[in-house]
Amino acid sequence: MPTSFLTREGYDKLQEELDFLRTSKRQEIANRLHEAMEGGELIENAEYEAAKNEQAFVEGRIKELEILLATARVIAEDEKADKADLIQVGSKVTIKEGSNPEEVYTIVGAAEANPRAGRISNESPLGRALLNRKAGDTVQVDAPAGPFTVQVTKVE
Repeated sequence: MPTSFLTREGYDKLQEELDFLRTSKRQEIANRLHEAMEGGELIENAEYEAAKNEQAFVEGRIKELEILLATARVIAEDEKADKADLIQVGSKVTIKEGSNPEEVYTIVGAAEANPRAGRISNESPLGRALLNRKAGDTVQVDAPAGPFTVQVTKVE
């Protein structure tokens, strides 16, 4: 299983989700199943079917989170400080494409990616192209929609 890169914040957030699913959500579903079983005929009970489907989803998500957290590599702040001028997982990067306004992204592992929130995966075309670059570099990005060039203006 490949290593997943996570920031400390991302790791903690996923751990909270796992704890919630293992405790509160499992108990909630168990209560719904119990109530549905008391409701009589299980074959035609829509609430029972819905609860069973949700239970399967939750158990799948628990397994997914357990594997992800077990194989995760948390990017420590001191690791970023060692190579502060180079873009790494956890770096905050400001880029400019042509005459467009500057954009700011944080490079994160795939599990934390949320482009709308400015968090791009190190495995995405842009994230991969930016890794190990520094402020002032011009970077060619090979995206599915076609190549484009960005200028790295700042790395934090």
